[in-house]
Amino acid sequence: MATLQASSFLRSSCTNANSSSSSRRRTNITAKINIPNIRTNKTSQLPMLISDQLEQFAINPIEELVLSPSRISIHDTNVDGLDPLVIEKLYVIKEAVADRVEMHKNIGEQRSQWNSMFLTSINGITLAAATMAGIAASSSGDSVLGLKMLSTIMYLAATGMLTIINTIQPSQLAEEQRNATRLFQDLYNQIETTLSIGHPSGIDVKEAMDRVLSLDKAYPLPLLGVMLEKFPSSVEPAVWWPQQRRRHTKSVNNNNWNGWNSKLEEEMKEIMGVLERKDQEEYINLGKKALKLNKFLAMSGPLLTGLAAIGSMFIESDSASHGSNWAAMLGIVGGALASVVNTVEHGGQVGMVFEMYRSNAGFFEYMKESIESNLMETETERRENGEVFEMKVALKLGRSLSDLRNLASSSSSSLKEKFASKLF
Repeated sequence: MATLQASSFLRSSCTNANSSSSSRRRTNITAKINIPNIRTNKTSQLPMLISDQLEQFAINPIEELVLSPSRISIHDTNVDGLDPLVIEKLYVIKEAVADRVEMHKNIGEQRSQWNSMFLTSINGITLAAATMAGIAASSSGDSVLGLKMLSTIMYLAATGMLTIINTIQPSQLAEEQRNATRLFQDLYNQIETTLSIGHPSGIDVKEAMDRVLSLDKAYPLPLLGVMLEKFPSSVEPAVWWPQQRRRHTKSVNNNNWNGWNSKLEEEMKEIMGVLERKDQEEYINLGKKALKLNKFLAMSGPLLTGLAAIGSMFIESDSASHGSNWAAMLGIVGGALASVVNTVEHGGQVGMVFEMYRSNAGFFEYMKESIESNLMETETERRENGEVFEMKVALKLGRSLSDLRNLASSSSSSLKEKFASKLF
C-alpha cells in the first residue's frame, strides 16, 4: 500500500515538473517571438520616412539628386563656409614668409659683421702703412726700400678694399635686411590673424602673394645685378608694398555705416596732409643730407689712401734730403686722414642712417596710400572698418585716439604744424 502511494506521488511530481518546464519553454518561445515584433514595429515607420524624402525630392528632383552629394561633401570638409584650398594656399605662403624672415635675419647679421670686420681690417692696414712710411722717412740704408715698398703695397690694398666696401655699403645692406625681417614678420602675423579670426578668400591669397613679391623686389638678397643703388641721384621713399589702383575718384558716403562718417573722413584727410607736408618731407631732407655726406666720405677714403701710396713710393733714403719731406708727409698724413674718414663712414654707419631715413619716408608714404585707398572707395562696405582703421593709424603713429583727433583738428588752424608721428 505504501509502495502504491509513493509511486503515485512520484508520478504526480513528474507531471507537475513537466508542466512547469513546458510552460517556461512556451514563455521563452513567446519572448523570442515578441522581439521581432518590437523591431518590426520600429521599422514600420520607414515607409513614412521614405515618402517624406520622396516628397522633398519631388519639388526639384534633378537639382536635389545632383547637388545634394556636393553639398554634403562641402559641409563635411568646410567649417563655416571656408574654402580648404584657400586655407592651404595661405599656409603655403605663411611657410614661405617664415623662411624669408629667417633668411633676412641671418644675412643681416652677416652683413653687419662685414661692416665691423672691414672697418677694423682697413684701419689696421692703413695705420700700419702710415707707420712704415714714417719709419722709412727717418731711416737710412737698405731697409728704406723694403719699408716704402711694403707701405705702398698696403696703401694700394686699402684703396682697393675701400673702393669695394664703399660701393656696397655693408651697414646699409644690414639695415635693408633688418627692415625686410621686420616687414616679413609683420606679414606673417597678418596671415596668422587672417587664419585665426578671419574668413580667408582668394583675395587674401592674392594680396599676400603680391606683398611677398613686392618685399622681395624692395629688399633683394643678392649683391650682383639686383642690389639697390647706394648713391641714387635723388632720394625717393622706399616702396615695399604692391601699388593699389582704384577706379573711384572720390568718396560720396556721408553716413555712419561700417564705422565711417564725414567727421572721420575729414580727420583722415587732415592726417594724410600732415604726413605729406611734415613727416615725409622732413625725412626726405634728412636723407638728402645723409646721402651727400656718404658720397663725400666714400670718395675721400680711397682718394686719401691713393695719395698716401704715391707719397710712400717717393720717400728717399736720405732723411736730410729736402725732396723726401713732402713724400713722407703725404704718406703719413694721408694714411691717418684715411683712417679717420673710414671710421666716420663705416663706424658711424652713414649708409645705414641714409637707409633708415629713406625707409621712414616710405613708411609715411605707405600710411598716406592706406588712408587714400580707403577714402577713394565709394562703397563703405568695401572699406576697412572705420573704427578699426582709426585705431590702427593711431597705433602706427604712436598716438592715442584722442591725441590723433586733436592733431587732425589743430593741423588746419595752427601756424606751427606738429609732426604726425611720435615714434620717430
